[in-house]
Amino acid sequence: MTELSHRHRFEPATEAGRVPLLLLHGTGGDETDLLPLGALLAPGAALLSPRGEVLENGMPRFFRRLAEGVFDEADVRLRADRLAAFVGSAREAYGLAAPMAVGFSNGANIAAALLLRHPGVLAGAVLIRAMVPLAEPGAAGFAGTPVLLLSGASDPIVPAENAERLTALLQAAGAAVEHRVLPAGHGLGQMDIALARDFLAREGRAPALATA
Repeated sequence: MTELSHRHRFEPATEAGRVPLLLLHGTGGDETDLLPLGALLAPGAALLSPRGEVLENGMPRFFRRLAEGVFDEADVRLRADRLAAFVGSAREAYGLAAPMAVGFSNGANIAAALLLRHPGVLAGAVLIRAMVPLAEPGAAGFAGTPVLLLSGASDPIVPAENAERLTALLQAAGAAVEHRVLPAGHGLGQMDIALARDFLAREGRAPALATA
């Protein structure tokens, strides 16, 4: 494993022309957690899966929170900046194009922060049960970046208004957002998998690989 800022797993592509996936786990996951999901969503794509740097009661996360749904926004900014630097270093180390993020819950929230703070780092994103990560994210611009936001109609953690506000924030920054509200709670289900797979099949074709 290459020594980069985040503990991670990397699985090289087995099919040319697929955009790499940046897999971002939820609270309590780790760098192995979403590898099977990544292989299912985009067969043959390279998979880059970092572990969150923060521990909450022994469970890895990508940033600190003050309570459920209340984020330490200074830490969100710090961790998003560090994750952006990790992605840049990993692209150089492994010869990757800009990745598409696939994030669940806490991982989806840090992916949203990455989109808003670092335009161009991601080629797009699948955000599963994401919330607004920053009250004032700044004036990012990433015209046309494809984003699929999958919310649960009965999600006890993410209010419907919050997911709608995240959609508006991303659209205002220029993203091409598809927001689907599913008959689901906070957990990942088969509808999420089917929609994400279709989205990545449509949007996840790679340009030329990055050069050193």
